Amino acid sequence: MRKQYAVIGLGRFGSSICKELYQLGHDVLAIDINKERVINIEKYATYAVNADGTDEDALKSLGIRNFEKVIVTIGANIQPSILCTLILKELGVKEVWVKAHDQKHVRILESIGADRIIQPEYEMGIRIAHQLDSSRVIEYVELSKDHSIVELEATKKNDNKSLKQLDIRAKYGCTILAIKRGEEVVVSPSPDEKISEGDLLVAIGHKVDLVRFQEKGM
Repeated sequence: MRKQYAVIGLGRFGSSICKELYQLGHDVLAIDINKERVINIEKYATYAVNADGTDEDALKSLGIRNFEKVIVTIGANIQPSILCTLILKELGVKEVWVKAHDQKHVRILESIGADRIIQPEYEMGIRIAHQLDSSRVIEYVELSKDHSIVELEATKKNDNKSLKQLDIRAKYGCTILAIKRGEEVVVSPSPDEKISEGDLLVAIGHKVDLVRFQEKGM
């Protein structure tokens, strides 16, 4: 489904979001105070506008409140990011996602109502650490302080065994959300679904339980 997004701040992170959303077929309004950045993104956005993300009148004139999600990725100075977020929430934007630079920035964004706070370096650092920690972890997504989703490669130990036989939920407290087998994806697999060596198991659970599953169940 085609959606409408606005990206405010066209540094490397904001530009990559803008390009990907546009290539996925969505309408994207790209905004930056730097004219050169706006020119560079023009072919990767539906509209590219040279404007100040902290200028309430400018945002109003662009119809910013009509966008389903607005992503704020303004540069290193946190003050414009905070002001822009505050204005967007006051204008009634449905969802405001904001890139944060540190924990102080996170706390302020939380207090003014940002709907989603993104810390790319922090999140990527956690993901890489888990991939380094276990050769079986293909992908890692942190859901909260305690819970995560991991993508694990099935080993010979799991080969030709059904989920019922493996009894993963009872033994480790984890749930298998999906099984990726080449181009095929089995969503919400049945207990009788058999695992083959090399399958990718998408598991959700408490971090401690997922580690136990990686170490003993794979």
